Amino acid sequence: MQTTATRLAAAPVTLRGVGRAFDAHTVLDGIDLDVAAGEVVALLGASGCGKSTLLRLVAGLDRPTSGEVLIDGARVEGIDPRAAVVFQEPRLLPWRTLSENVAFGLPDGGSRAERRAEVERALDLVGLAAFAGYRPRAVSGGMAQRTALARALVRRPGVLLLDEPFAALDALTRLRMQDLVDDLQRAAGATVLLVTHDVDEALQLADRVVVLAPPQPGAGSGIGHALDVPGARPRDRADPVLAALRVQLLDRLGVPRHQP
Repeated sequence: MQTTATRLAAAPVTLRGVGRAFDAHTVLDGIDLDVAAGEVVALLGASGCGKSTLLRLVAGLDRPTSGEVLIDGARVEGIDPRAAVVFQEPRLLPWRTLSENVAFGLPDGGSRAERRAEVERALDLVGLAAFAGYRPRAVSGGMAQRTALARALVRRPGVLLLDEPFAALDALTRLRMQDLVDDLQRAAGATVLLVTHDVDEALQLADRVVVLAPPQPGAGSGIGHALDVPGARPRDRADPVLAALRVQLLDRLGVPRHQP
């Protein structure tokens, strides 16, 4: 599999006093977060604490009720071409081939030959060049999710937003997808925001882990804790340092330790 990605123009992400309310229900409140260009930040937190909502605000798929979101210093006012999202479900068009699905991620412009070359490059990066003419029903769940990743990468985004992209995959495929994303990020250099419920995944892929605190009555979630993950990637999954950090994060998430 080819993972020699073209370097992307990684962009910093800034959230200043960001809040999001839906009618009387406040989901996020007073979020301040700086993500450096090329940094990988994982967002952890209980269900309903607003992790996916935060990602949608950065992508411009939703707008904050208060505060502002900036990419590379410019305010996000709508769907932002500098960011690309990979969701939990691949969301592929079943009547289109994998290459045609990836092509939907291309920005406007360029000749037909240039656009075809970009699609081929993206499929090659995720190891699916030989399956370009297949339709989604003919490939596995992991291959479908790799196609969704290629569709995001074909835009050459400065910010890659991953919303639990491996949650529906079996354990072994999930580990392989984690390694693929890690390889691609280190090769391409994109800024990454990763939403996950998996503490081990966060420690494996992120430079920093941010824990969103549970929402309080009458207020939304805020940032409860941030943890720098030491060591360069790729990381050894058996590293005892990661095991110690895992215990620390589980404590922050309110997960009780097993008592014999």
